[in-house]
Amino acid sequence: MNNKKIYINTVGCQMNVNDSERIAAMLQPLGYIQTKKRQEADLILFNTCTVRAGAEESLLQNIANLKNLKSKKTGKILIAVAGCVAQQMGEQLLKRYPWVDLVVGTHNLHLLPDMLMDAENGKQRVETAFLDDNAEVERFSAIRREARISAFVTVMQGCDNFCSYCIVPFVRGREVSRRFTDVLDEVSELAAIGVKEIVLLGQNVNSYGIKGVKQPPFFVLLRAVTAISGIERVRFVTSHPKDMSDDLISCFAELPKLCGSLHLPAQSGSNRILRAMNRGYTREHYLDTIGKLRKARPDIKITGDMIVGFPGETEAEFEETLSLMEEVNYFDLFSFVYSPRPGTKAAEFDDNLEKEVKLERLGRLQKLQGIHSRIHNEGYVGSTQRVLVEGLAKRHGQVSGRCDSGRIVNLTGTPSLIGKTVDVKILEGYANSLLGELEK
Repeated sequence: MNNKKIYINTVGCQMNVNDSERIAAMLQPLGYIQTKKRQEADLILFNTCTVRAGAEESLLQNIANLKNLKSKKTGKILIAVAGCVAQQMGEQLLKRYPWVDLVVGTHNLHLLPDMLMDAENGKQRVETAFLDDNAEVERFSAIRREARISAFVTVMQGCDNFCSYCIVPFVRGREVSRRFTDVLDEVSELAAIGVKEIVLLGQNVNSYGIKGVKQPPFFVLLRAVTAISGIERVRFVTSHPKDMSDDLISCFAELPKLCGSLHLPAQSGSNRILRAMNRGYTREHYLDTIGKLRKARPDIKITGDMIVGFPGETEAEFEETLSLMEEVNYFDLFSFVYSPRPGTKAAEFDDNLEKEVKLERLGRLQKLQGIHSRIHNEGYVGSTQRVLVEGLAKRHGQVSGRCDSGRIVNLTGTPSLIGKTVDVKILEGYANSLLGELEK
């Protein structure tokens, strides 16, 4: 079989990164191998995100720009759109951009090989139907993967929270948990080929097992995964503060393999804004949860998300967000200016805050977080960290890995270190990474 090349443009969260890995693996039997050069690809696939307006606008501009490439390229080139924008727009994408060959929604990746064969024969296809709750094989089918150090494993899909600003329930569907035994089987298979770190994925992982066909709760799954031989580290994303149970918090105290980092989005420090967002918790509840986590694991690193300029946000309410940041002292923070998403409740709210005000607030927030992140990183200097080496660093003669918190550590070393967990003395703390040397 002649090899064809696929260029995958992935935008968005780790769920999308995992989906792109599945896509690449599914298309290998059809002769497709990945390339990092779009101009040499036989298939260009966009795996998309619609959570933020900017990401969607950038995608659509990219698709528009491909019209000329497709007409000028020698030989046939196929264009595919997958992910949340595909789910949301469906056939509109083909009408707006007729040079697109196929559109595959968030529940239909298992159909991609057949869709691609149709596209190669000149037939456009759109598949965006949601699967029912029993279609677990298609939704969560494991893929054959090459040996690597860290791997994503999806444990649930969808979201039932319906935060007023969020499009996810409309493009990913309602919550469905994967079978407990299937998750453990996949993790065991990954351990057998040398994977050392597992990242459990879901839109709301800590509600695993509580909807639909009942599975054990997430903390039970977490304990079972950490017990699998060969797995050295376990992480999970993303968690919702209202579902952060005491049983799950206790895992940070009792499971050595569970890394001391947690992504726990607050989105705002104002109770009025949190109610308008339909987040289901208060500022006080969020801070109480942070306190419990730090009691369970004193060195735990907390990361989060913040939305700036939500409709009706006052200066005083924005200041409440800054004060929450001071109390939590985030390790890292993903922050965004609010952008209305069609179909969500918040899109109906009056949004009369000027863009300049929103951007000014975002700048202040990010400046504060920059100070916090730098202090965290400088605090590592002189310490010894256990680093799981994952690959070569960008700088020649260095390798790169992550310490328990997930922070990237670069150090002088040879490829023989890849896959090993080593003691590293931290020499420098930068904005987004650390520099170290092997402990002598």
